[in-house]
Parts: sequence; structure tokens; C-alpha cells
Amino acid sequence: MEYEEPKFFHVMQYAAAADGDVIDMVSGNPDWEPPAALREALREYADLPPDAFQYPPSEGLLELREAIAERRNVDVDRVVVTNGTGEANYLAMARAFERDAGDEAVLTDPVYPYYPGKVDMLGGESTFAPTERDGGLDVAAIREAASEDTALIVLNTPNNPTGAVYDLDAVREVVGVAEAVDALVLVDEVYDHFDLTGSFESALTLESDRVLVTGGFSKSMAITGFRVGYGLFPEAHVGDAKTRHMLVNVAGARPSQYAVHHALAETPPEYYDEARELLAERADAFTDALDAAGAEYSRPEGAFYVLARFDGFPGTMANVKRLVDEAGVAGMPGEAFGTARDEWVRFALVTPRAVEAAERLADYFGE
Repeated sequence: MEYEEPKFFHVMQYAAAADGDVIDMVSGNPDWEPPAALREALREYADLPPDAFQYPPSEGLLELREAIAERRNVDVDRVVVTNGTGEANYLAMARAFERDAGDEAVLTDPVYPYYPGKVDMLGGESTFAPTERDGGLDVAAIREAASEDTALIVLNTPNNPTGAVYDLDAVREVVGVAEAVDALVLVDEVYDHFDLTGSFESALTLESDRVLVTGGFSKSMAITGFRVGYGLFPEAHVGDAKTRHMLVNVAGARPSQYAVHHALAETPPEYYDEARELLAERADAFTDALDAAGAEYSRPEGAFYVLARFDGFPGTMANVKRLVDEAGVAGMPGEAFGTARDEWVRFALVTPRAVEAAERLADYFGE
């Protein structure tokens, strides 16, 4: 397979090398503090005996798996702790394709670029189904895209890049489509703590043996560098997922799992509430400024991204570089997320300068 450098890296490198002050709205790295209990656990870990510095169980520390199982209301044997949610998604996709049920994956468009990248790496073919204008699930489009070759349907809610929170009834209908064509449904719920509407419901509540749910702590605890994610696999698929995880990684990192376990137990709900409130305030201020710029945009229902369309300014890599050079704001080109929003630009709200960035955009496009 021919490796293509992700466009994220290209834009970040361009912005870093630019003259002048540039506000980074490219990456999804939270800018707030991780839980205090996580820092305390790391300090404690340094003084643990030598056996704490050796391999953990391949599927993850039992106490962390138990905490995840309790939170997600599943049996602990279904939990596999992974190196970030990205690996959990890889394990789920691999499981879908290795069943000899087809080599096609149906993905929503716009799409998080790493999904089609993983499909390609696993030897599959991606078929894209457009979402509604507001980013909501278009079940009819997914039904039309699915075929007897479909082995996998991938959903992400709350969604990157649209910010949509999918209605559970719509997800249930997608599972019905999967049943009709013998496919599995991967639901990536890594942004579940960032539901700004109060309407998010996990696909786990559907209790379907075709649903594989993934999640993680990179975003919710502001620890993207710790690489602690997890997959929740039905009984028929968890054994194969554990085997592939072991052969690819042996195990995840013990210190980060230890710290996350302590943070889960000791972090009050207010920590997550405050992060949601911060993002909601930024979304309000950012979209207000986009109104002043005359932009069309999708106000996020969840996650922390805003897609915006400026008349006569399609979301190409060249135009994103123009924004870096001329407006001092770095976003992601819509063309990086498929074809359905290739006239749009995606901005991540995880910067304390989000309002300043919006004002720069309003000035730039309001001229």
C-alpha cells in the first residue's frame, strides 16, 4: 500500500513555518487541564515496585477494564483496552473484513479521514453515503449505498467533523441495514462526553451482536498523548480482537492505564461539565463571528468542531494556506473529509483563542 501523509500534519507544518502569528484550529488536542487525580496517580506510580514496570495483561489492566465495563454497562470480558481509540477502530474494522462477508465499508460523507485510510490498509473498499445538510444520519443514503459486498458500516457520534449527535432511532435503522446485508456496525463514541444537547444515547443500548462500540479518554480527559482507548466487542468477536491486539501491540502502556483508572474513580462529574460549558461558550462566540463573516456553518451539537463555508472560498488546501498567510488562522480543508463538504473548512474549538480566530475570519471575509 502507498502511504500518504495525513493532511493534518501538512497543514500544521505549514502553519508552524508561516511568518506572523497563526492561531491553530487544526488539531483536536484539548487545551484544558487533565483531571487532578490523573496527575496524582502518575506521581504515585513512580514509587511503585519494579513489577509495576513490566507487561500488563494484554487486554488491559483488569481494574481499568472493570471500570469501563461498569460505566458502559457491559460484561468485563467484552472490554479490550487499546492504544487509543484509533487502534480500537482498527480492531473492529479488521474483525468485520476477516469474516468473509465482503470487502466493502460504507462510510458517512463527510468522514474522519482515518476511517477510509484504515479500510484501505486492511484491503477493503470504501463507499460513501452523504449525511443530511446538518450532518445528521441519512439512513436512506446508507441503505442505498449498502450491498451484498458490504462487510462494515462506520458511524461516529458525536461526529467529527460535523458536530452532529445521531438520533438513536436512526442508528437502530442502520443496524437493520447491516442485518440485511450481513455487515457489522462500528460506532465510534470517543466524543461521548461532549454531547452539548443532552440527547446522546450510546449504540450499546441497542444490544445488538452486530454493533461494535469504541471509545477512549484522549478527549474527555485531555490526554491525547496517553493513548488509552477501548473496544467493546460482542462475544462472537472479542476473542479475535484480543488476539490481533496482542499480536500487533503485545499490550498497552501500564502507567497511562493506571493513571486513567484512578482518574475515572476520583474525578467528579463537574470536571466534564466544565469542559462542556467551555466548549458551548466557544461555539456560541465562534458562530456569532461567523454570522458577521456571512458564512454558512454547522453549529456543533457535540464534539468540538465547526464546519464553515465562505462564498467563493472552497475548502481546498490552497485556500487553507491562504487563511494561514492572510488571516492568521489555520483550519482543515473540507476536501480532507470526503466530497460532500469540499467547499467547507473545519475549525477545532480546542484553543483559548477561538474567539480571536473567529474575529480574524470575520474581518478577513467581511472586507
